[in-house]
Amino acid sequence: MNLKSLAARFALVVSCTLMTAVPASAKYLQCVPFAREVSGIDLRGNANTWWGQAAGRYDRGNTPAVGAVMAFKATSRMRVGHVAMVSRIVSNREVLLTHANWSTRGGIERDVRAVDVSPAGDWSQVRVWYAANHDLGTSVNPVQGFIYAHGSPAAEPATAEPTLPAMTIATNAPIHVVTGVALASAR
Repeated sequence: MNLKSLAARFALVVSCTLMTAVPASAKYLQCVPFAREVSGIDLRGNANTWWGQAAGRYDRGNTPAVGAVMAFKATSRMRVGHVAMVSRIVSNREVLLTHANWSTRGGIERDVRAVDVSPAGDWSQVRVWYAANHDLGTSVNPVQGFIYAHGSPAAEPATAEPTLPAMTIATNAPIHVVTGVALASAR
């Protein structure tokens, strides 16, 4: 474990402690600290700033890779964007994501479907599993691209699944783990 990884884990423990000590300002697990922890990509700030912050620090692109972070653009419904880690490649137009704070406030979802619905097949627009529907959500979400933790997908094969670290999260709100249906459909 390198110093950056140790520092990131320490920061997560401290933030979790603060979430219990100061519930009014940090009630729910957010996507950013969770994505940082599971991906190893050490960026801070709102999710919609990750794409710009990654320039020059991490490789970026529009090809999904296991362990990469999908960076969603901010919208009127997601004012600070969203980040999610790619946990598996299903096909050239479907991946499985692991992320927090999507279907349920503060909840963690592992291996849920995300489908590229962009006309050009460039992963600029996706639909993501939404637990309330028990299917993909009805919204089309704009994506900035993928931030690669360990180099571009051309430089490194994306066949291995990342090891998700054990996390202890203390909050005042319950955390729900939801697993989406990972089957490709004929839609």
